[in-house]
Amino acid sequence: MAEQRLEQFKSQPRLPKFAIPKRYDLKLKPDLSSCKFTGFVQIDLQIVSETRFIVLNAADLSFENSSICFTDRQSTKEYRPSEVALVAEDDILVLQFDDGLSPGEGVLCIGFSGTLNDQMKGFYRSTYEHNGEKKNMAVTQFEPADARRCFPCWDEPAVKATFKITLEVPSELIALSNMPVIQEKPCSYFSTPYSLPKLDMIAIPDFAAGAMENYGLVTYRETALLYDEKHSAAANKQRVAIVVAHELAHQWFGNLVTMEWWTHLWLNEGFATWVSYLAVDSLFPEWKIWTQFLDQTTDGLRLDGLAESHPIEVEINHAREIDEIFDAISYRKGASVIRMLQSYLGAECFQRSLASYIKRHACSNAKTEDLWAVLEEESGEPVNMLMSSWTKQKGYPVVSVNVKDNKLEFEQTQFLSSGHLGDGQWIVPITLCCGSYDTRKNFLLRTKAAKLDIIEIIDSSNANGSSLGTNDQGDNNNPNRAWIKINVDQTGFYRVKYDDELAARLKYAIQANCLSATDRFGILDDSYALCMACKQTLCYLFSLMDAYREELDYTVLSQLINVSCKIATIAADAIPESSDDIKKFFINLLQFSAGKLGWDPKSGESHLDAMLRGEILTALSLFGHDATQTEAVRRFQAFIDDRNASLLPPDIRKAAYVAVMQSVSASNRAGYESLLRVYKETDLSQEKVRILGSLASCPDPDIVLEVLNFLLTLEVRSQDVVHGLAGISSEGREIAWKWLQDNWDHITKKWGSGFLITRFVSSIVSPFCSDEKANEVEKFFATRTQSSIARTLKQSLERVRINSRWVQSIRNEKSLGEFVKELTHCKQ
Repeated sequence: MAEQRLEQFKSQPRLPKFAIPKRYDLKLKPDLSSCKFTGFVQIDLQIVSETRFIVLNAADLSFENSSICFTDRQSTKEYRPSEVALVAEDDILVLQFDDGLSPGEGVLCIGFSGTLNDQMKGFYRSTYEHNGEKKNMAVTQFEPADARRCFPCWDEPAVKATFKITLEVPSELIALSNMPVIQEKPCSYFSTPYSLPKLDMIAIPDFAAGAMENYGLVTYRETALLYDEKHSAAANKQRVAIVVAHELAHQWFGNLVTMEWWTHLWLNEGFATWVSYLAVDSLFPEWKIWTQFLDQTTDGLRLDGLAESHPIEVEINHAREIDEIFDAISYRKGASVIRMLQSYLGAECFQRSLASYIKRHACSNAKTEDLWAVLEEESGEPVNMLMSSWTKQKGYPVVSVNVKDNKLEFEQTQFLSSGHLGDGQWIVPITLCCGSYDTRKNFLLRTKAAKLDIIEIIDSSNANGSSLGTNDQGDNNNPNRAWIKINVDQTGFYRVKYDDELAARLKYAIQANCLSATDRFGILDDSYALCMACKQTLCYLFSLMDAYREELDYTVLSQLINVSCKIATIAADAIPESSDDIKKFFINLLQFSAGKLGWDPKSGESHLDAMLRGEILTALSLFGHDATQTEAVRRFQAFIDDRNASLLPPDIRKAAYVAVMQSVSASNRAGYESLLRVYKETDLSQEKVRILGSLASCPDPDIVLEVLNFLLTLEVRSQDVVHGLAGISSEGREIAWKWLQDNWDHITKKWGSGFLITRFVSSIVSPFCSDEKANEVEKFFATRTQSSIARTLKQSLERVRINSRWVQSIRNEKSLGEFVKELTHCKQ
């Protein structure tokens, strides 16, 4: 590839020919009051020759650089431009990439905004009178060369393409284009307008929950509503967007239609959670929020893998029991089974059904069965039968998949993190892909076991002769052997366990970048859960994690970090002699992405990269990476000297705070004292939360005790104490447990009447790893239990015993230490 430079594209009569558009998917949202418009375009491109540039026309437009990316269809690799240049004198937009784009098909995404101009060209405004009132209209005039003023495009007569256009306009106006309307959707999704004349939102300094959906007047924690451009991190911005969308969704699901009793709480919370992601995806498509939704699914799976879980529809016998069901089952499992059902029924049918449900039960109450009834009517599917197995019984299945004689054998059993057998059975929507996302198969697994002959599907999609058979000669990592992925894009609320051959093929597919981010996430999370349940070895999990060395997707890497941190903790208890090697393995695992991101934000980088940088640096600090800790302390000191120093932007502050606390001890308190000073001086609640979540990560138990005592002072708002409990170091577990016992009477007096009390129990009890400790905790609470913590206590004790069983399983892996040492040193 010849060296390409920006200057060569200037003052040229025509655009370069190395990229050709085939199809535009254009979304426009004009505002006739402000005479502004926003837009988002996805362009299917054919890259004709290798290039580091994409050049197209644009004029009088502004761009959100973080929204611009190119995705290679074949490899699914995502490229973000290192430089975005709008050359005004030539009406061109030049996107420069660090890596060359290879010939083939891809998708270019661009978010943009502009002005409805008064120059009668491009996308412009005209005026008319209606009933004596002057009004604006939005009009296009693109000839000879003004389409570029409406959206970025190849604005030349020879570069033809097909178009799909979506306009978001007020319902009382008419939108016209050159083709008939395919579909019209009301802008609030439920086909029912907001029913009150106003809606206020207010931040409250002292507020136990995240927010409360009071009809017409929503109240929030400050951290869930207020955003400061200078001091808030990208993660804070995302949380505000999701929480606000969640509370607005409640104006329909919860306020307009209200659950009949607390048994149906999930109708409020599950749907509001799901709709919040639907709304945020519409507003910020570049955030890939549906990939991030998998964090919600994982939290639901984690809790529902306990014998002490509860059904989505849970019997409530006393008001004191209600607080405990505002949990990951009602919110996250609820939202996840909604996503599963929407995927099964189809988005259009699902939206139509919800609109009918809202209209039928507006200003009234409803039960879960009322929703299923409407969905059945609209879809013709047996929704009540299908979904009852998911809402009326706790738990979920693991689907074991084996390949034999070109048949797939499926068997479902209830998954329990303890590894014990459960007796639940579900109607499971199975989705699978064979070697390509173009080859799919869907069916309902209604029984305990089933077989599927898919040789015809494999043959029709693999002209290269890829095979499913078990008797093939050669390496399982041969790219000509078809991989099979069950639960495509993780839309189903279940886990999958593959036989050795299928697992090997999937590992190769991950290394070859053949799988979507959602599927890479799912394979990792399922394997981690199976390892915890002692159904797979830690050696196997390490081998799988090694395939993610060049991972760059935010959600997948975030989960890789979560899994790594949990394994590092459990391994320190199980095989302390290998703890350093395991941490080195995790450090090596993150080096590729850490090197790509660096410490400093890059011009035009994505929202997701900004969030990822902080998470990676925090993990490297916790794993004891010297270079990261040293640089973090240097930047922190610059921040202490000057709070406006650019060396410590909000996205990496928590990483620096955690790194500082790793070197703090009773005899070296300077970093701790400095952090406390920042805490006391800031009036930004998000900054206070960042600091509280870092303090107890110190490996010195004496400092941890001091931190815990600080949480009980008037310096910390009652609502924020739980943030200080979230990051207690392994070395501080025992001192935290003693602190909880010593202060239990005070804690129950102050927090015992609300749901925050459960966080004290779960945060401090759950991390332990021995049956002896579980017995000790059980003995302490035998005379102190109360209905408001009963379920949480049982769940926490179960987690301790699960950890204990896992520790023993790891100790029984005789070759584990040598395997990790070899894995670490051979990849350095």
